[in-house]
Amino acid sequence: MSAFPSSAEPTKGYASHEEACPVVQIKTIGTEQRNPNTLEIDRADTAEILRLMNEEDKKVAPAVEQVLPQVEKAVDVIYAHMRCGGRLIYCGCGTSGRLGVLDASECPPTFGVEPGLVRGVIAGGPDALTNAAEGAEDHFEDGAKDLQALDFRAQDVLVGIAASGRTPYVLGAMDYARALGAPVIGLTCCPGSEIDRAADVGISPDPGPEVITGSTRMKCGTAQKMVLNMLSTCTMVKLGKVYGNLMVDVKPSNEKLVHRCISIVRETTGADEKTAVAALEACGYKCKTAIVMLLCSVSAGEAEARLGRSDGRVADAIR
Repeated sequence: MSAFPSSAEPTKGYASHEEACPVVQIKTIGTEQRNPNTLEIDRADTAEILRLMNEEDKKVAPAVEQVLPQVEKAVDVIYAHMRCGGRLIYCGCGTSGRLGVLDASECPPTFGVEPGLVRGVIAGGPDALTNAAEGAEDHFEDGAKDLQALDFRAQDVLVGIAASGRTPYVLGAMDYARALGAPVIGLTCCPGSEIDRAADVGISPDPGPEVITGSTRMKCGTAQKMVLNMLSTCTMVKLGKVYGNLMVDVKPSNEKLVHRCISIVRETTGADEKTAVAALEACGYKCKTAIVMLLCSVSAGEAEARLGRSDGRVADAIR
């Protein structure tokens, strides 16, 4: 029996899990190669181990720089779909899955978006965030099931994350999303991998072999986090969630963030603290609204109306 509903059969027509995820010789996977620079790390002292790690980490940013054109394509896809009501869904296993959940969970407090707009799913479910469930990645059909549980639709965007580029759980989710007609982005550290080839946009920074062979929580994880930062942050900038380089949609959910709101309003308007606080209190501590109120000398209602007409962009609302 198919793991997919009749309305979402896999477009590739895989006859089986084995066809979708052929057996791979582990030594052919880029992330499993030994690093010649750290072959004797077990004999090094503390300072040398740290030096070796630091030297290897220096290779991550240049690797990400090489894939910026692909990241740009992915951001444009995500932005276009979010503008039409779509969501951004990250899907991964182990470190890759945790990084997706981390990025998703930080979007609401940073950019003021609803918690459901950016979601992360991880093989093995929420418990796998703190308790490794490495075997969960081998279940191709579970990727589709977890997207079904989110009511994943064609207007959403899936980012499948897997350092090795061949994880069955992620491939299953990608196949399901593609069957619905949703755009699929792949984020791996193995150029030319199965996930890279299956994606509409493949992003595969290659930082080279890990300090500890196969420990992709290290350079690969850092590279993936950098790309995820770019995907979410650049999209939110394009959606008007910042003014200048200030997070004007921040939610004042703790004392630090309350003071940040006040600081942002003062910074952007030149108001003193008393005036900034009064404006924020008048509009429910919405930074954007308070900024427009003070810069345009209008009421909270008029400021909200201006922002509505300007698609939430402060720079346009104050013109």
